[in-house]
Parts: sequence; structure tokens; C-alpha cells
Amino acid sequence: MHLYNEIERLPAQWLRNLADAGHIDGPVTVDERSITDLTAADVANATQVHLFAGIGGWSHALKLAGWPADRPVWTGSCPCQPFSVAGKGAGTDDARHLWPEMRRLIGECLPPVVFGEQVASRAGRAWLAGVQADMEALGYAFGSADLCAAGIGAPHIRQRLYWGAVRLADTERGSAERHGYAVASAPGGVQSQTWEQRLWLNLGDGVDTGRLADTDNARPQGRQLLPQRGDQRAAGPCGMDGWAATEWLECLDGKTRRIPAKRELFPLADGVPGRVGQLRAYGNAIVPALAAEFVMSFMEAAA
Repeated sequence: MHLYNEIERLPAQWLRNLADAGHIDGPVTVDERSITDLTAADVANATQVHLFAGIGGWSHALKLAGWPADRPVWTGSCPCQPFSVAGKGAGTDDARHLWPEMRRLIGECLPPVVFGEQVASRAGRAWLAGVQADMEALGYAFGSADLCAAGIGAPHIRQRLYWGAVRLADTERGSAERHGYAVASAPGGVQSQTWEQRLWLNLGDGVDTGRLADTDNARPQGRQLLPQRGDQRAAGPCGMDGWAATEWLECLDGKTRRIPAKRELFPLADGVPGRVGQLRAYGNAIVPALAAEFVMSFMEAAA
């Protein structure tokens, strides 16, 4: 069973529709309660647990990355509003700072692998440092990367912090040395390349962090990262081919931006029902192709 926890009604129904259409693996349970109401018993029997599930971006990313549907994993993109430069700047004092609740469930259930994401602001990086400390205290090896959607061909920035953690107790003996981690039980320093360094080596080449969305009247093309990563990815299942059929829109701020050529896919088009709800759902979503690149690099680094 795959559990999706999503408190907002529209994305929750969106997830049910995706499940009914066979677009996400099942059987699927969509739980609309707040994460604060979830208990270990609610999630303990699920193979995959997607907290703050949105419209299923992490589920889609895992599938793109080749993650087996029956391999246990948790995901969770905690609300970014407390740490976004566009928010009120309340940080950990914001009621929407829900990492402590996610950490509570992780600590009670100890899933083998956890993935997450957060906005790449200064406050977001401080948040990530706290998450890393919490996960390592729970016995996980932790790796992260600061990535943007432009790195896999999207015509916008969407800079985000992606992180992953693997529970060391679930790996074979000696995994601390194999992953290059000097954990408390390992005397002295481990001199081998760290697992996080290997993750960065997997991701670092070709990730374009240029500010494509801020160009004036230019027509830049984000680089395709995945075809550069070996024959098994050359087909580009995670690529951004969907941006090939686009139009350029001159905006009131004097900048030019790309929009989908198919008007029925353009959320601001006149006559599109529920476009405000669509925009809100899209705005809270991750970029699955970018998350998939992180997951594949994670799998390579942890192998």
C-alpha cells in the first residue's frame, strides 16, 4: 500500500484521480488529515509514504528514476513558506514549520530511505542543516544538493535543496566505511571519499544554475543533463521534452517567458475551469524530472 498524506482537498482528489487512471502505483490510500494527527500505526504498513504529497511529484520522480514500486521509501517536501524569501520570514516560529512532525514519524517508524526537498534560501539552508543533524542522530547517512530546474532543461530557475537519507542499520555491516561516514561508533576519522561527496560528483557536472527566468527578451535553452549521464539515460525518460512545444509571452514586467503551446495546458487561459486551484497545486509541486535525477544519483552514491 502506498500512502499519500495531503491536507488540501483539490490535490488530494487529484491524487485519487491519478490512482484511478493508473498513473500512480497502488493500492493507494489518500489521507487528508494534518500530519500532526498521523500516528506510527497509520503509516507503519505502507510500502511508500508520501507526506505533504501535493499532486504526486515525488511518486512520479521515483518512477522516472527506476525506483521499484515495492521498495520501501518515504518522501516529504515540508512547507516552504516559513523559509521562502516571499514569505513572512517567521522560520521555525511559523505554524507551518512541520519538520518536527515529519521527524517524529520517521523516528517512530525508521524507514530505510527518506527523500525530501526545501526552498534554497538562506533560511532554507539553515533548515536543511537542522534536518541533517536530526537524521544523523536517528542513525541515517545523509546527502543533499542545491539544484535548479534549468539544469534539466526547464526554462525557469526553481532552485531547491534536495536531500536523501539511508538508515545505516538497514545496510550491510561496515556501511559507515563504505559510505565514508565517521559515525560515533567508528573510532577516528574515515579518510575515504564521503558518500555526500560522491553524490555531488554524480550531480555536479552539467547542472546549470544560471538564472534563466530573469533574462530579458532572451531565448535561452536549458541544458539536457540526463543524456550526458550514460546510455541508460539517453532516452531521456526524465527529460524536459514537454517544453519543446512552447510559445514566448511578452510580460508586463518587460521580460519574455515561455508558456505551453497548447492553450488548454496554460492555467491562465480564459475559460480554463479551476485555473486558480491548478496554479496553487503546480506552485507547491516539485519538478519530478529534477527530483528523479537526484534519486538516481542517490542510488548510485549509496550502492
